[in-house]
Amino acid sequence: MIDERDEAAVAAQLGREPRGVRRVAYRCPCGLPAVIETAPRLPDGTPFPTLYYLTCPKAASAIGTLEGTGMMRGMQERLGTEPALKDAYAAAHEDYLRRRDDAAREDGVEPLPAGTQSAGGMPERVKCLHALIGHELAVPGANPFGREALEALPEWWRSGPCVCVPEPEEAP
Repeated sequence: MIDERDEAAVAAQLGREPRGVRRVAYRCPCGLPAVIETAPRLPDGTPFPTLYYLTCPKAASAIGTLEGTGMMRGMQERLGTEPALKDAYAAAHEDYLRRRDDAAREDGVEPLPAGTQSAGGMPERVKCLHALIGHELAVPGANPFGREALEALPEWWRSGPCVCVPEPEEAP
């Protein structure tokens, strides 16, 4: 679970109340949540395959700019020519699935059905740097393309927090 201040920050970042939040998986250097871990099933039982959800709008914007450079196309091409990279990306996919299944079991719910996608196109495609970077931020060293894209990003937090969240009031 996350505390009220983090939940308020995520709601402000997303522009809506977050659903199925399990924990903050990565904090931005500014101190606010940047990636949350979500439940594999929402409270109503709806499957939610995105385990690591990037919430920081500054990071999301920077990643969108990076996607616009064609980086994913180059990554996709390398999957066909670099066997070690393909293996590392497949391992990232397996890591994601294992962690998502573990989260479901911890929550006391049925894991998502076999064949449910992991994130970002893994293991055969590169289609969403937001998801791949979210995975890498939450689990450093897990996702080779997430790490590569993360290293190409500017320091999105340098200009300050993406949202303003009041400190909780202290009890009298």
